[in-house]
Amino acid sequence: MPLITCKNASFGYEGSVVLSDVNFNVNSGDYLCIVGENGSGKSTLVKGMLGLKTPVAGTVKTGGGLMPDEIGYLPQQTAAQKNFPASVFEVVLSGRLNSSKRRPFYSKEDRRSALENLEAMGMPEYKDRCYHELSGGQQQRVLLARALCATKKLLLLDEPVTGLDPLAANELYRLVRGINSELGITVIMVSHDIHAAVKYASHILHLGNVQLFFGTTEDYLAGEHGRRFMGGETF
Repeated sequence: MPLITCKNASFGYEGSVVLSDVNFNVNSGDYLCIVGENGSGKSTLVKGMLGLKTPVAGTVKTGGGLMPDEIGYLPQQTAAQKNFPASVFEVVLSGRLNSSKRRPFYSKEDRRSALENLEAMGMPEYKDRCYHELSGGQQQRVLLARALCATKKLLLLDEPVTGLDPLAANELYRLVRGINSELGITVIMVSHDIHAAVKYASHILHLGNVQLFFGTTEDYLAGEHGRRFMGGETF
């Protein structure tokens, strides 16, 4: 059973439809990249998958044992968040808030998970550092560790390499690919980086206020929308 099923979904703001007729499934183990121009509806769809926005038509549902609060989410950072006055360990540990339910404290399991995910992201020696002292690439690795604390099934990443230099961006892509291929965690990534999308993703969802394409990366590259968006490049 798919982890996420979007069927005939449309979304709107103040009476205007901004994204319509979206149909796709995300199965366990997939690596889906959502691409499209600015204003094409990508952020709106993210809110729909997180349960923060209700479709005006159609449905967005979780399945396969995935609960809505079990999606590990890495949002776009704001300037205020980059200067958040907390330790790296505290930031990562906060990813366990959903699983802690209403407990007034973190458990040993919560702390173990935070340390393990920091280790997986190559950041254990930074656990006592102040988050705002880190570079942009280091902060994104910390936030990726935080997102991993929230899930063993699905990561949703919204433009995770925005503002990173090429070296840091490539490192983040490498880590995400390992999370998908080695840990078996399903990945949905919103991206403007079409070259990275077709290099790493198994599936592409291309939006343009409607669904322009959904399918395998191979079929996308062979089709009209893929060729046009890639600027005629071949891979």
